[in-house]
Amino acid sequence: MSAALLFACSRCFARHPFEDLSPGQQLCKECRGAFPVVKCTYCRSEFQQTSKGNTSTICKKCEQNVKAYGKPTACEYCNIIAAFIGNKCQRCANSEIKYGPPVNCEQCKQKCAFDRLDDDKKVDGKLLCWLCTLSFKRALAKTKQGDAERRHLKMSQLHKKHKDKPKSHSKRPNRPDVTKIPPPEDGPPNKLARNNSGGPGRGDLDPNSSDHVVAMTQLKEQIASLQKQLSQKNTELINKDKMITELKANNFTTENELRNKLKVIQKEYDTKVEQLNKKITSLLKEIASLSKSAKKGLRNSAINSNASAENNSSGTDSPSLQ
Repeated sequence: MSAALLFACSRCFARHPFEDLSPGQQLCKECRGAFPVVKCTYCRSEFQQTSKGNTSTICKKCEQNVKAYGKPTACEYCNIIAAFIGNKCQRCANSEIKYGPPVNCEQCKQKCAFDRLDDDKKVDGKLLCWLCTLSFKRALAKTKQGDAERRHLKMSQLHKKHKDKPKSHSKRPNRPDVTKIPPPEDGPPNKLARNNSGGPGRGDLDPNSSDHVVAMTQLKEQIASLQKQLSQKNTELINKDKMITELKANNFTTENELRNKLKVIQKEYDTKVEQLNKKITSLLKEIASLSKSAKKGLRNSAINSNASAENNSSGTDSPSLQ
């Protein structure tokens, strides 16, 4: 059943055997060839190109920053050309806020490393900056990959040697007749007895003697047991890699679901805000119209009162004139 298991590529989600996926990002052969991993020109972080025709070496985040703030300058701490706002890049600015001022890196000797006050966060017991940490991890990954390739080559050579062994070795060896072996001419007569008993003269054993065959058999058994242990360890490593791939796929699916949910909530929020803004605008217009009508009413009432007052005054003056 293990031979029929297929695992999804982390980019195109097409299912392939586990051996066809890359050990680092779990990519299939088509995605590895079509979408290479490159370094950003500005922030120096690695990213994978998303289309075959896209040959840009600037990540999406830096592209947005270039459109918003223009071309960056060199950071005053790490000298990476990624300082879009001020004289510091975003990585160094955030690290300075979180961990305090920078200290000297133990690898490049520049004052661009940040002490997290945690020995577990150090790289091989050293306090390194971000670029030196990336280079160290890259070298470590290459070393592990080379060791794995050498181990695989060694296993294939051992398997080939074991396969090409003559079948006559597995049969019972032909032992010589001890009674027909002539006694040694030189040396004491008990030398052969010492050699057969495994004493100090073991280096003078006859290649066709029984002790030599027993030693060879023991060595072969040890080699077989070591090969068995090695195959078990390789099987355990493959199972762990499969488990890591499944966990990565589940994590990727969960992140996508949460991201989509967040988009829906944001859209609903924007719609509600827009509706409330429209309602506020209509209410403000209503208030303005009501206040205008109230002012007109007050003005008309004032005019009417003035007119009535004038009429009253003219009515009282007319009899006196007569």
